[in-house]
Amino acid sequence: MRYISTRGQAPALSFEEAMLTGLARDGGLYVPETIPTLSRDAIAALHGQSYEETAFTVMRPFIGDTFTDDEFREIIGRAYAGFNHGARAPLVQLAPGHFLLELFHGPTLAFKDFAMQLIGQMFQAALARRGDRVTIVGATSGDTGSAAIEAFRGLANVDVFILYPHGRVSDVQRRQMTTPAEANVHALAVDGDFDDCQARLKDMFNDFVFRDGVRLAGVNSINWGRVLAQVVYYFSAAVSLGAPDREVSFTVPTGNFGDIFAGYIARRMGLPIRDLVVATNQNDILDRCLRGQGYHKTQVHPSISPSMDIQVSSNFERALFDAYGRDGNAVAQLMGELGQGGFDVSQGAMQVLQDTYKSGRASEQETTATIAMARRTMGELLCPHSAVGVKVAEEQRDPAVPMVTLATAHPAKFPDAVEAATGHRPDLPPHMSDLFDRPERFKRIGNDLGALKTHIKENLSV
Repeated sequence: MRYISTRGQAPALSFEEAMLTGLARDGGLYVPETIPTLSRDAIAALHGQSYEETAFTVMRPFIGDTFTDDEFREIIGRAYAGFNHGARAPLVQLAPGHFLLELFHGPTLAFKDFAMQLIGQMFQAALARRGDRVTIVGATSGDTGSAAIEAFRGLANVDVFILYPHGRVSDVQRRQMTTPAEANVHALAVDGDFDDCQARLKDMFNDFVFRDGVRLAGVNSINWGRVLAQVVYYFSAAVSLGAPDREVSFTVPTGNFGDIFAGYIARRMGLPIRDLVVATNQNDILDRCLRGQGYHKTQVHPSISPSMDIQVSSNFERALFDAYGRDGNAVAQLMGELGQGGFDVSQGAMQVLQDTYKSGRASEQETTATIAMARRTMGELLCPHSAVGVKVAEEQRDPAVPMVTLATAHPAKFPDAVEAATGHRPDLPPHMSDLFDRPERFKRIGNDLGALKTHIKENLSV
């Protein structure tokens, strides 16, 4: 299995190389050269299997000879051992034909744990075998950063620096990043929004002297290993609801497009997915684009669903690559135009996108109303991101096809929004009960590439 860049100018890499590299040297994102498929019988055989066995079956074709079967099974086992639900990703019925996929039972209470715990174990195994170490730099709108720090804290071969927008993440998200005491993890509060953090991250990757000097690696959703891990729960959910003999639809609250793109990969692998619905908050650039209005950046407006407060959705580049017939030059041109504010999508590519994805949005008021409605009529407490998904799913679902909405975070990560909507303040689970008593450790830093690079170089472990 080889991996190629969405911009067509970087060398093809193995799975291990693509995973450890993150962003291609031409600025593009790595994708598989071909998408392996699972037969109907292979999908049917997943029924009744553990999440770990499903993960092995789904991901194994993508990793080539990076790990032996026994090594990969051990890595998967370690990755999910810390989840506090036996099913790992349980389904809960909200209403007839509408299900919630709870993806918040990992150590940091967000769906990012499914990918980050796995990629942490894969990084450590590969680096230990190579006798190597890397510097991971990530940008986060809240959940990626805490999941990355949790996954890599204390590992011998990795330094981790996480950039997050100062004052624009929830208190729980911030404290999950700033309270770990391990010396190899660093939380950097950047003056700006998430798009600023993401832009500085890409600037670092495009500075090859710095990149090579600190052995830079990325674990944002630009990393193919992250997307691959998320493909698994589409299979586990769909099989639970009758696949491959029954179609299933999914609604995904998303800002950076990685989670919904994982659903697209699952469909390409043979999973019978009817609809893939993109759900956005008031920062609705993806919804506007999928409605034919082009991809044009506007101001980011802070919301009660801050992990979706994004205007530059990195993984959308992967969707564009396929929509433009895997033409790397066309994608490179679009990304150049995005740097100037945005681009229009060609008629042919737009038709491919609209045939692949549906979309909808939820305002702040609609999000709050959905949290209240779900508590009152469904008996379910939703985080604001999950509520965006439920609202859009209720509008778009076909009663004849089961709809699964991805619940991306535990409501206790956003207690103020949940309490405002329901009058009930959700409690953190026992392993986080002292989160607000732990001392914080972080560095506030300007939206300045030079200052960020200097801080990282001066704080490496070796």
